[in-house]
Amino acid sequence: MTGGRKVLLALAGLGAAVAVYRLVYGLGASTNLSDRWPWGLWVWWDVLTGVALAGGGYSTTLLVRFLGRERWRTVERGAFLTSLLGYLMVVTGLILDLGRWPNAWRAFLFWEGNPHSVMFELTWCVGGYTVVQLAEFLYVFDVRMSRLSRRVLEKIYAPLLIVGVILPFLHQSALGSLYVITMGRLDPLWWSMLLPLFFLMSSFFVGPAMVVVENTLSARSHGQRPPVAVLGEMVRLSAFVMLAYLGLKVADLAWRGVLSRVFEGSTESTLFLIEIVCGVVVPTIVFLRPSLRGSPAWLVTASALTVGGVALNRANVVFAGMASAAGGASYRPDWMEAAVTLGIIATGILAYLFVVENFPIVSPETHDETPARHPENARFSSGSAPLKERPADAISGSSPRGEPALRR
Repeated sequence: MTGGRKVLLALAGLGAAVAVYRLVYGLGASTNLSDRWPWGLWVWWDVLTGVALAGGGYSTTLLVRFLGRERWRTVERGAFLTSLLGYLMVVTGLILDLGRWPNAWRAFLFWEGNPHSVMFELTWCVGGYTVVQLAEFLYVFDVRMSRLSRRVLEKIYAPLLIVGVILPFLHQSALGSLYVITMGRLDPLWWSMLLPLFFLMSSFFVGPAMVVVENTLSARSHGQRPPVAVLGEMVRLSAFVMLAYLGLKVADLAWRGVLSRVFEGSTESTLFLIEIVCGVVVPTIVFLRPSLRGSPAWLVTASALTVGGVALNRANVVFAGMASAAGGASYRPDWMEAAVTLGIIATGILAYLFVVENFPIVSPETHDETPARHPENARFSSGSAPLKERPADAISGSSPRGEPALRR
């Protein structure tokens, strides 16, 4: 129990207490939201940004399971865990942001008139994908499952993977559709009929960047080395998606006749330039150059810029792009809104640490790409001592505490 974890526990406890207060007394008592600013901090970070950053799960699954990138399996479990926790946090944020949250279940039972609603699609897709991820994640408990449970999981695993790739395509794009209907209110720099495609593409290319950040932080906290070569291959692929995204953005602005607004020097144009240059152009250059993406420092920096660029894009859509349509009304998050958001983030970090340290998510092989020096030790090459130098408890399958070691 380190000092940092005590701080995280305190933030999680404060966030939970404020969340209960919000559920009991309503949005008016716990937020600075209004009819002019109905969507604020929670929608920006907990929903729009959270869903995008959790895209590492479906993008990694698509690349590994369906496009045959078998070498990337070393980071698949970590990416999937980050995605699962991300969606659980998104669901929490969605419930907290609903004015009449006790009625949330009605969307799943009463369909009359709802199938034409984007919110109805989001409810089903986000909720359904979260359930699918929970079911898929059962494979980490393989060593503790009965034979019958394993057989059932083997039978349903392939269909779950297919559904788990399809659903994110639907709700990632649907989040962009929510703002298509704001034509005339959302600033033209961000409004477009291509918003669903832009949201989908950005969630896809930010996935590998988020995997890089997650693997690097996890490796450093546990005294290991991240698989730079594998991570470099992933971001190189995402760079081509970023190039397509950038080209579509420029073409869309030119087609709608607002390209000149990018350089007019206003607050909106400055934020737009920061978003594109720092969040797309610079990372793309780094990802496409082998000498740069092969450097851990450059790789992490460019990935962090990509994550920050997507977060800024969602902030621009929610705040900067809608400011002029607010009729002079301003919005500043209440301290309770910030406490809930920090509490959700802290809970996610603690949950990640707990799962990684108690289940076979990140194996030693994940963070060391150096082959064994001796053929007889090849299958034990994991960044630790070779077979003849490893302690007896590591070879016999028992932990130093006398507990059975998890078998992968």
